[in-house]
Amino acid sequence: MAASSLDNPHHQAPHDPARQARKAGIASFVGTTIEWYDFYAYSTAAALVLGKLFFPSSSPMVGTLAAFASFWVGFLARPIGGIVFGHLGDKVGRKKTLIITLMLMGFCTTAMGFLPTYAQAGVTAPVLLIFLRLLQGIAMGGEWGGAVVLSSEHAPKGKEILYSAFAQQGSPAGNLLATVAFLVISMLPDHQFMTWGWRVPFLMSALLVIVGMFIRMSVDESPAMKELQAKNKVVKLPIGEVLRHHKSLVAMGVGACVIALSATYFKTTFALSWAVTSIGFDRTQFLSVITFAIVVQLIVQPFGAVLATKLDLKKAIIYMLVPEIVALPIMFMMIATGSTKLAMFGMALASIPHSLYYAAMAGMLAKAFPAQVRYTGISLSYQICGMVFAGTTPILGQFLLGATGSILSVVALGIVHVIITLVCALMLVSRMHSQEAMSERSAVAQRV
Repeated sequence: MAASSLDNPHHQAPHDPARQARKAGIASFVGTTIEWYDFYAYSTAAALVLGKLFFPSSSPMVGTLAAFASFWVGFLARPIGGIVFGHLGDKVGRKKTLIITLMLMGFCTTAMGFLPTYAQAGVTAPVLLIFLRLLQGIAMGGEWGGAVVLSSEHAPKGKEILYSAFAQQGSPAGNLLATVAFLVISMLPDHQFMTWGWRVPFLMSALLVIVGMFIRMSVDESPAMKELQAKNKVVKLPIGEVLRHHKSLVAMGVGACVIALSATYFKTTFALSWAVTSIGFDRTQFLSVITFAIVVQLIVQPFGAVLATKLDLKKAIIYMLVPEIVALPIMFMMIATGSTKLAMFGMALASIPHSLYYAAMAGMLAKAFPAQVRYTGISLSYQICGMVFAGTTPILGQFLLGATGSILSVVALGIVHVIITLVCALMLVSRMHSQEAMSERSAVAQRV
């Protein structure tokens, strides 16, 4: 029997680490694509339609701010999701937890497509919308960290950042799907778009979730989680362990995520609203600008993981982030011209630096936290950043624009986000290197 199992490669295939690593990467990519599709569908709708249908006001600016506030609600809930699902992921396993997050997100997004508007149900409509957005945020709070951890822990040694980048590709892919869905639907006449067209991208989520569930269920639990369970080293209360022993790591992790998260909302949510309401673009025209930029991001982003693997990590971070300080002002200047071609160039240019960094960031965070609290630690870092920085980007941008009358105030906010990210990312890498050096010295001492 032993001989036959050795001779039969198909018998070994399900347990082949390289094959499982590929499957984990693909499952993480597909799962996060669907989750981000759902999340970005809301942000696009918030910029285009939700203010008018769910938050009617005599002032379009107030309606847009209210829609962006409901958008932020999803970010407020994400740390809760990070804690709840991080706990489950570090206790019962990465795979089971990720199946739950995918189902919850799909339910919420599909339900949004069936909601009555303010004109049909009064105040009940925005209340239901905000409730579903809260649940969406909780699901997203648990999804990202689990997908990164699953692909990172299945990765061959030394390739954790590369394999974590599979999960990161889900963000531009999901964003592209959501933007294309609204781009197609926005071609409808205004009356049809406002009555039923906007619902279609939300309803599509149900089909995507079925595909994602099929792929995700075929992946094994991660080797690191299996080892923790086998050695009875699973932490009883992961969030307590993180807050007791890893607070500084979380703080650095939050800062290291800032522009990687907020850049998307500078480009898509805020810039879309600004371009359509203030510059004179129509919605279809500017959605095509965003679509082009996302395609650029999708193509360029994986090279960030390659750079971070091949170069010294600190140098790679500097090379990837510093150009964003120049690219972000250029983007807004190009949009302000009102030219579709120039806006496309500016947005594509500004997409490159933060996209490269975003690919490397996930693996960097995963390596910073120990396996016992990895799911909780990276989820908390990412989702607190989302709540404090990314979710507030459209609101702050709209407020600054209204208060100053100048886009330069929004540009300044973006540059501050880049500087915070650069400083914290370099601090996090220094901390990682010192921890690795301590571990090596400890291992040598034990051998001696």
